Amino acid sequence: MREELKKIETEALAEINSAGDKTSLEALRIKYLGRKGIVTDLFKKMALLSAAEKPEAGVLINAIKNTITASLDGKLGAASQAEEAKDRIDVTLPGVAGAPGKIHPITQTVNEICSVFVSLGFKIVEGPEIETEHYNFEALNIPLEHPSRDAFDTFYLKSTEKYLLRSHTSPVQARFMEKNKPPFSIIVPGRVYRPDATDASHSFMFHQIEGLVVGDSIKFSDLKGVLEIFAKQLFGKSTRMRFRPSFFPFTEPSAEVDISCILCGGQGSGTKGHSRCSLCGGKGWIEILGSGMVNPKVFKNVGYDPEKVTGFAFGMGVERIAILKYGISDIRLFFENDVRFLRQF
Repeated sequence: MREELKKIETEALAEINSAGDKTSLEALRIKYLGRKGIVTDLFKKMALLSAAEKPEAGVLINAIKNTITASLDGKLGAASQAEEAKDRIDVTLPGVAGAPGKIHPITQTVNEICSVFVSLGFKIVEGPEIETEHYNFEALNIPLEHPSRDAFDTFYLKSTEKYLLRSHTSPVQARFMEKNKPPFSIIVPGRVYRPDATDASHSFMFHQIEGLVVGDSIKFSDLKGVLEIFAKQLFGKSTRMRFRPSFFPFTEPSAEVDISCILCGGQGSGTKGHSRCSLCGGKGWIEILGSGMVNPKVFKNVGYDPEKVTGFAFGMGVERIAILKYGISDIRLFFENDVRFLRQF
């Protein structure tokens, strides 16, 4: 029996020494010291021994139990210390520097545009993106039956009143005029929403910046002067500008504003043997915004007397300006959060 006990002890110590983690050691504890373990079974077998053999057997089995227990406890303690050391943070190690962030190209463009108009005396004003039909349409001379409303009809919210995501930043102009008396010059940046299918040049959400100037004897020539300064500041001093007649419900007369192509300089011809400029398609001009004199009906809607005040308004898509300024081919790149694209700005 002594040889059998010695063999069990040797095998147990060898297994414990080769165990590499706390899970393996716990399994060995159950194997040898558990209720159905090998050492426990040895105590049960003592009932088969004679009265003379029991004392010596008990001493030997207890010695084996103590040896295995001490070996397991020592190995478990070492394993616990190793795990703690592995998880411990060495505060003396140098930190890992994070990559510096950059301002998004859309935000850069918004800031640049606004800085130009602020330098001309404009005040930046913001308003809610969730609007009522009144401010988004009726206050701006876009009644329910107006055909131009189809292009502006956007995403409606379920509520007792008809709320919708604003389709332009013009509602802020109406809100501002209701609470402020002229003269004033404001610029309104913000997100807007349209029911457009997303492609390389369209998005259901984009950014706009609109301007409004109201005062005594404001003329179309004032509008032209302000926008000419803006175009030269943003695209270069050699930039030329032209106005084309157009229609907007909230301005009368209305005009689209073009600038000379920033790629071909307004020549319309391409480079390296190409007959047409790839940016303007050979036209020499690029449309950048819409503008006009504020429609008298809009003044009446906000409580102004159109016989006493006049004003002009203009609006531009920020993404379009950024695409022209940075030579970007797809509007979706602005919103995909691809760091390879964003790191370029």
